[in-house]
Amino acid sequence: MRGLHSDTGYLLYRLGLRSGQLFNAALQESGVRLRHYALLRYLATVEGAPQRELSTRLGYDPSAIVGLVDDLAALGFVERRPAPGDRRSRIVVLTDDGRAFLRDTDLMSRRVTDELLQPLSEDQRRTLHALLLRTSDPDPDRPDPA
Repeated sequence: MRGLHSDTGYLLYRLGLRSGQLFNAALQESGVRLRHYALLRYLATVEGAPQRELSTRLGYDPSAIVGLVDDLAALGFVERRPAPGDRRSRIVVLTDDGRAFLRDTDLMSRRVTDELLQPLSEDQRRTLHALLLRTSDPDPDRPDPA
């Protein structure tokens, strides 16, 4: 029987937990959590998105997206607007306040990542990033707007 630390999936799970804990602790005062932050980061790369796209791209349950968008709208970071070409449909759009929040949290994000990856050299960090990009998207042929 293999030990837990020989299981790459388990190690990725543990790294994800630690990353989430560090990001949530750093974001705590702002009233958002990592899931909100990820949604904002995605919206910064597009000109608005339907909630089903947010669910698909972020890998969150559609019912969770509704709550996250509601939270961010209450903070003034996003708005629901009519979709171009289909006024019955709505898209979620990042507001100027949302963009300002992301600018203000950029340094925090880099600090958390630096703390998380402190044992790695710059070259190892680039390699890890490239490998995570390659393995984290279920549709590798889809272009990433980021």
